[in-house]
Amino acid sequence: MSLIENLPKIIQESREAIRSIIAGSYTASEKIGQGENILLQGDNLPFMKYLLDQRELSGKINLIYIDPPFFSKTSYGTEIKLQSDKIKKIPVIKQNAYLDKWEDGMEEYLRMLTIRLMMMKELLADDGCLWVHLDWHSVHYVKVLLDEIFGERNFINEIIWNYKSGGVSKKHFARKHDTLLFYAKSSKYYFSSQKEKSYNREYKPYRFKGVSEYKDGLGWYTMVNMKDVWQINMVGRTSAERTGYATQKPEQLIERILESCTKEGDLCADFFGGSGTLAAAADRFGRRWISCDIGALASINAHKRLVSETKNGYVFLDESNRAENSTNLNVKVDLQPLLVSDKIKITITLMDYSPNSIETISIEDKYHSIIKKVIKKDSLQLVDYWSIDFDYDREIFQPKVFFCKGNNKINQSCDWLTNELGMIGIRCIDIFGNSTFQEIDLREEKD
Repeated sequence: MSLIENLPKIIQESREAIRSIIAGSYTASEKIGQGENILLQGDNLPFMKYLLDQRELSGKINLIYIDPPFFSKTSYGTEIKLQSDKIKKIPVIKQNAYLDKWEDGMEEYLRMLTIRLMMMKELLADDGCLWVHLDWHSVHYVKVLLDEIFGERNFINEIIWNYKSGGVSKKHFARKHDTLLFYAKSSKYYFSSQKEKSYNREYKPYRFKGVSEYKDGLGWYTMVNMKDVWQINMVGRTSAERTGYATQKPEQLIERILESCTKEGDLCADFFGGSGTLAAAADRFGRRWISCDIGALASINAHKRLVSETKNGYVFLDESNRAENSTNLNVKVDLQPLLVSDKIKITITLMDYSPNSIETISIEDKYHSIIKKVIKKDSLQLVDYWSIDFDYDREIFQPKVFFCKGNNKINQSCDWLTNELGMIGIRCIDIFGNSTFQEIDLREEKD
């Protein structure tokens, strides 16, 4: 039976499968600021069920943007470049981010996506919109499925994102665009038309009566409603927003969607969150947000990006059954009473670090010897992020300070002044996304 003939079966079986989905269970590994936005590392399917059943978000999300796997049959990763004064030259380590390969082909891929699209429809508000970001590999099949799930009349636009990036081929025209499918939940959907420049022929003024014209360095133009082909640059290698995540999308692209389909205070979600582009843009534009990705590498990239930029704060959730202490962290604590005041200076210093098992890291075996050498001679090069809650209550970890690795360096020591010694919590995440947590009772350290 052909794939086209199997599409109705995929739809029907996905509808039946929704009934058996069990809501996930999650714990807050960190709370940043006072905001209630959510960043989750975990499978999006039980998470969406959790949002529906336990957070009561059915019909409450105003915008869902997803950038799922494209059915590219490719393995995506990132390059880890370590530098150490103790090791002369460390080769580049290639780490796997996610695998976009499907043993049962397109049908397996479409089944994965269909059931999730059905859940997203339940979460969307009546005036909400869905944006699905794909390319030539699968967009034509997904369009047919979306027409069935959302209804053909609720298809609003096919947006072509044109960019300059990548290689070319002598066997076909260069593939330089992605496709974004824009659907509404109902005819009540919110949309605010954006404007763009439309240059006059030969860049000369028309001087039509009642038509406002403007001039810039290129010449004369008018402002018109934005068209469905967008020219936006990819995230360049030297861009300030670049996180190093393999398939990162530019903030300008997401900002345009937010401005078109949401208002300030609206709730937005991305269930294939990647490096957190939607969350970062939504936070800056005053929208509430939810971002989820199953990958540890994606989650730490998003966390590092958001923790220093967020205006409103968020909760970083993990699946409750996820192993937290998959690494070993050795910390030194120094307490120094200050003579000129009643305060005590606390100094926390990272001493050494190692994962419990190198074999569980998502890198090829040929890189294991390199990691072992780094662990032996300069183990703190593996630390990507760490944070400290100096008033830890054993319920909610709310770090007062945090450190992110940048330019191959990270602070390894921290000072803090306090009047009273109590419990502190320390969380550390390595360059592979492994996490560990420690509680330290400073009253015992004093004794």
